[in-house]
Amino acid sequence: MNASFPPGFDPQWATALLPALPQLEQVLARVREREAQGEVVFPPSDDIFAAFSRPLSDVKVLILGQDPYPTAGHAMGLSFSVRPGVELPRSLRNIYQELQDDLGLPYPSSGDLRSWADQGVMLLNTILTVPEGQAKGHDRLGWQEFTGAALEILNGLEVPPVAVLWGRPAQALGVHLDRCPQVCAPHPSPLSARRGFFGSRPFSQINQILTQRGQRPIDWRLP
Repeated sequence: MNASFPPGFDPQWATALLPALPQLEQVLARVREREAQGEVVFPPSDDIFAAFSRPLSDVKVLILGQDPYPTAGHAMGLSFSVRPGVELPRSLRNIYQELQDDLGLPYPSSGDLRSWADQGVMLLNTILTVPEGQAKGHDRLGWQEFTGAALEILNGLEVPPVAVLWGRPAQALGVHLDRCPQVCAPHPSPLSARRGFFGSRPFSQINQILTQRGQRPIDWRLP
């Protein structure tokens, strides 16, 4: 059943998303067509589905992003995360500032958020690919229908995850996550971070919800 999915999907996700496989194949065909025309696409093909590489049953928190970073060497398939050694993007620097202010943790030196993902934090962009230098350049390829199916699956879990919705586009998707506890704030981008993201204390809110539900809180410390 899972063999038709591209490499990178955990078997639980591949099984749950099987009805959305035709949509995924259509989108990937459009991406390949763009690449054949000379477009440079991020992240690398092996990392496109990194958000789905961990078991569906482990997901406790969903942090929803928009699309991958359009700068070479940055995107790694997880929302807001960048590869080790990459200079921190401005939005991620603001996230780290709020992490420090909220929990008193040291300011991280790496933008690699895989340790969060390993604890059940799904870092999902609604658009999974981007052309070099063109934010939202794959906005109309159909990714949102596929990732929307993933949101429906998460919303239907017996214990749905805490949904972290930063910015209006993410919050607009909250209607599809109506069973999920929601932690909302303005986007951490430089344009909006001072309009309510700073001081929103999302990390302590998330852990409070998890603790109240009898789940292990997230250890948000990073290198």
